Amino acid sequence: MQHAKIVGIASYVPDYVLTNDELSRMVDTNDEWITTRVGIKERRILKGEETGSSDLGYRAVDKLLDKTATKPEEIDLLICATSNPDYRFPSTASIIAEKSGLHNAFGYDIQAACAGFLVALQAGAAYIQSGLYKKVIVLAAEKMSSMTNYKDRSTCPLFGDAAAGVLLVPTDEEEGVMDAVLKTDGVGLPHLLMKAGGSVHPATHETVNNDEHYVYQEGRAVYKHAVTDMLESSLSVMKRNNLTVDTIDWFVPHQANLRIIEAIADRAKIAPEKLLVNIQKYGNTSAASIPLCLDEFEHELKKGDKIILTAFGAGFTWGALYLKWGYNSK
Repeated sequence: MQHAKIVGIASYVPDYVLTNDELSRMVDTNDEWITTRVGIKERRILKGEETGSSDLGYRAVDKLLDKTATKPEEIDLLICATSNPDYRFPSTASIIAEKSGLHNAFGYDIQAACAGFLVALQAGAAYIQSGLYKKVIVLAAEKMSSMTNYKDRSTCPLFGDAAAGVLLVPTDEEEGVMDAVLKTDGVGLPHLLMKAGGSVHPATHETVNNDEHYVYQEGRAVYKHAVTDMLESSLSVMKRNNLTVDTIDWFVPHQANLRIIEAIADRAKIAPEKLLVNIQKYGNTSAASIPLCLDEFEHELKKGDKIILTAFGAGFTWGALYLKWGYNSK
């Protein structure tokens, strides 16, 4: 059976660092309050007029092409996971494709909130397994600051901006995207959403004045579902593939909240040295968090390493993916 394996990974984060101390001058909070509750010390913010997720995304794509010595015209498909598209239409993927010179590529966006990278990765693998495409970039690009209300102390410390992606190619080896368990339950709608800006509540002066174009989150409900669902989906995909916490090499959860990550790791009895975490430096970058974390720890990943990725986001949409790493980093 042919698989789709990762042969390169790259990420981009903006230069501007928003620290907890600076946040404390913007809203009623402080470093101890933020660190204790979510484990975040700083996050990156994209500055500049008329900048969007595509400005993060094309830079990550350009780095990925350079790292893998791939010509832009060789790419067949670009899948972009984002909750922060540049525009309602056209797709952010089409804008990134133009900026990066992917003139032979088909491109489209996926909206699966914080689980977007896993959904896009499974889709990219399916295109390759079908024989339809040979070189696929799976990207997550999130300008989360565009939907963050910096007057809301409960949510504004959480989010940062980033983009990260991987290059998938076919392989006959037993590595790459091996299996995934992905789920959706619409019960999550009232607990985690942007209330206005869509077709149900289009933008009006009233929706703007009521701050309804930002992330709305009921933290306790989200925490409860996130811990349970990420844990269960991870154990499920491991069981299906005869894996245990002792036989996997790495566990990479969505970087949403350090307390959620610790709760999952504790309940699954995952050894600390197998848990990859970088939330303290970047905050919650939504769909970009998992590939951003993988890129940061790329130097530790070895060909054939068994990795479990898991994420949870609005919808509710969540799941876990079993990945066998495709190369040794140089």
